[in-house]
Amino acid sequence: MNASDVMTRDVVTIEPEATVLQAARLMLQHRISGLPVVDKDHNLVGVVSEGDFLRRRETQTEKRRSRWLEFIMGPGKVAEEYAHTHGSRVSEVMTVDVQTVDENASLEDIIEMMEKFRIKRVPVMSGSALVGIVTRSNLMRAMVSMARVTPAPQSPQSDGAIRAQLLADLEKLNWAPIAAMDVVVRDGVVELFGVITDERQREALHVACENVAGVKSVKDHMAWIDPSTGMTFDAPDTAGETARH
Repeated sequence: MNASDVMTRDVVTIEPEATVLQAARLMLQHRISGLPVVDKDHNLVGVVSEGDFLRRRETQTEKRRSRWLEFIMGPGKVAEEYAHTHGSRVSEVMTVDVQTVDENASLEDIIEMMEKFRIKRVPVMSGSALVGIVTRSNLMRAMVSMARVTPAPQSPQSDGAIRAQLLADLEKLNWAPIAAMDVVVRDGVVELFGVITDERQREALHVACENVAGVKSVKDHMAWIDPSTGMTFDAPDTAGETARH
């Protein structure tokens, strides 16, 4: 799927000359958390979001620092923060270094951009024209939509087929402790035996099991070895026993 498949096309925008109060009201009215800022020629010049309103003079939440820290920061940074917290126009508080994508950008590329720059929305461009926006909500809707149309896989015919499928899936995962574990399947119930070195592997193994068609439940007998101490802790179904070396 690409940006054009999931983006919102009827984008709510605002002009840089608008007031901060107008921007806030517009976001509340449309129940959105950010607005692309476009000039009179409809060129994208920035983005304003709810994060830009966290520290404002109206709510008396401006950052307050000691004079020596402001001296270290320098007058430029302090002046920039003052303009951001006291500015009355969108142009004074908006982000001008905007990350954008074109209509053919893959969802993977969009998500990587969101994670890298810690942003919640990405404007979609066709040349210099703003044609849409992809938000986290758009990505969630895409996930739900795909889940509805994806047919449920056929259940394997036997416990052996379940075990073979699970082991094949785990072989593809670098975090899976294949060499230190064994899998037994009885009547659709998967039993895991062996050792993990990180408790997060346990949850991931359960998820991997549940994603194999035909699995009814998972019994966890995996012990955890703490790499830093060498201590071994029993699996949850035998928890309560004393940890041993």
